[in-house]
Amino acid sequence: MRVLSVQELTRHIKTIFENDYLLANICVKGEISNFKSASSGHFYFTLKDELSSLKVVMFRSRSRTVPFRPENGMSVLVRGYISVYERDGVYQLYADEMEPDGTGALYLAFEQLKKKLKREGLFDRKHKKNLPLLPRRIGIVTSLTGAAVRDMVEIIRRRWPGLEIILVPVLVQGEGAPNAVARGIQLLNKLDGVELIIIGRGGGSLEDLWAFNTEIVARSIFLSKIPVISAVGHETDVTISDFVSDARAATPSAAAEMAVPDKREIERYVQTMVGRLNRAVEQKIREGRRRLDYCLDSRIFTRPVETFCSVRQQSVDFLTHHLIQSMHSVIERESGHLATLSARLNTLSPLATLARGYSICTTMDGRHVINDTREVNIGDKLAVRLHRGLLQCVVEDKRI
Repeated sequence: MRVLSVQELTRHIKTIFENDYLLANICVKGEISNFKSASSGHFYFTLKDELSSLKVVMFRSRSRTVPFRPENGMSVLVRGYISVYERDGVYQLYADEMEPDGTGALYLAFEQLKKKLKREGLFDRKHKKNLPLLPRRIGIVTSLTGAAVRDMVEIIRRRWPGLEIILVPVLVQGEGAPNAVARGIQLLNKLDGVELIIIGRGGGSLEDLWAFNTEIVARSIFLSKIPVISAVGHETDVTISDFVSDARAATPSAAAEMAVPDKREIERYVQTMVGRLNRAVEQKIREGRRRLDYCLDSRIFTRPVETFCSVRQQSVDFLTHHLIQSMHSVIERESGHLATLSARLNTLSPLATLARGYSICTTMDGRHVINDTREVNIGDKLAVRLHRGLLQCVVEDKRI
């Protein structure tokens, strides 16, 4: 019996797997678990059912083509081949393609991105910008080959001749279309004077319209400082760009009609407004003339002296009379008060006491009133004030 190394045995088993035509191209159905997206871009996960599990590897060159985001619990169909990973001695499925089981991959990717951007608020009404009433310069991001661009240009020219249109030709389907559309939006945001952007294309399948369901285009629309109209496909087609843009048009032709008003309708509207304005001005003039005639016939204009001077003179006479009465009343009241105060002052005045025969004895300088004989000595000079006059006396004798 030959003895094999672990490596020899593993390689032998690997050769058996790789030479089995059934395992060389196989499609496996299962539920994703333990999903991991490595920084290298490779996908690592396990496919399982009720009874078994299978390790799966999807290298970056293949994973980048998957339009949706794989998630744990998702039921998928994976096509690839079975081989052995020699280092661990385990067999695994090397995936080339993957799609949801029962739901189209593009539809699933559409729903996943829609939910993601909605959670981030990119669809919120508060972020929507108002479209200009009459833009002077419009940018259109679309393909130059197709009826859509011709229809939009023709309608805009017809509705408002002379309006400036800037065409940014881009791919609208295929691998490079999302980046091209995003660059077109960014370019128009850098140009001066562009007031409105239309992005879109004609109808097609979900695959054909996919550029407008990508995250890079959605974020370019959201970051645009210029209002954006999304006009992708037919009326029944709905794309991510429709939710993010500031306005959605059912078709490119409808976008052109939404972008600019019809000049003839505006002219008719202006003429109507001018007529209404003229009638309103004439009505105001007639009302003003009637008011003027009424004022000229009024008393204030026919007899201005009587109206102003006589009435004012009567008021002056009344105020003068009232003022004189008030002054007399104040004088009488204050005179009586003054007489009362004078009587009280006379009653308390020392002069009244002197008039009754009394006198006041003070020192010669008058600073000190003598009330007691003990305050003076024999020979002191004193001043004696009478009702009329002043006596200078010398103390010759004193008694207690």
